[in-house]
Amino acid sequence: MLEIRNIHKSFHQNEVLKGVDIEVQKGDVVVILGPSGSGKTTLLRCMNFLERADQGTLVFDEKELNLRKVHKKEIREIRMKTGFVFQNYNLFLNKTALENVTEGLIIARKIPAEEAEAIGKQALDKVGLSERYHYYPSQLSGGQQQRVGIARAIAANPEVIFFDEPTSALDPELIDDVLQVMKRLAREGTTMVVVTHEMSFAREVASKVYFMDGGVVVESGTPRDVLLHPKEERTKQFFRRINREVEYYI
Repeated sequence: MLEIRNIHKSFHQNEVLKGVDIEVQKGDVVVILGPSGSGKTTLLRCMNFLERADQGTLVFDEKELNLRKVHKKEIREIRMKTGFVFQNYNLFLNKTALENVTEGLIIARKIPAEEAEAIGKQALDKVGLSERYHYYPSQLSGGQQQRVGIARAIAANPEVIFFDEPTSALDPELIDDVLQVMKRLAREGTTMVVVTHEMSFAREVASKVYFMDGGVVVESGTPRDVLLHPKEERTKQFFRRINREVEYYI
């Protein structure tokens, strides 16, 4: 369904991605793990053209694109088939939850306002915000704002949704509500690519895990392979550190 081959990206003299390959099948929940600065978010943004890769190939629905030479029309076609959930919500502060969800449907997809409103309400219902249609972001908790962001993504009925550390900006008490929504989407067969530090989500939901460090994929496989029986020493070091941190806070 979606494949990235040999993707490279530099910012000035800093090479952030050094030839990354990712493959996503329909219905997959692909989780990308790794330390800060490993290139996870840059990879995700390049996959949805929020950043332009310097080199690489993207295959989407059997259409192959050169990431360096891709045209605006081709980018638009890909974006119409994808959704993106941002780390910091990216909501319009002067619009209600419902308006934030319907804006893209009306403006980008030319869906009539009445139909867009019905779709928007259905999406907000799905993320547990049926009583918050007319609330502004300032009236919502961080978790509720992120669920609006998820509703905005699923309202477009995308073939794949990208999640960029969707819980990292949330207070610990609010994380579970967002993860529960994501788990429900996964059970329904939604294809997802998720950059996260939530190990429990990766263990429970992921069909494939990629561990990145230094701009490359160090190790990939099933959650059992990567999380419980990693082969590479760098992967083992990372999970040992994560486990020590969890034990410390408990």
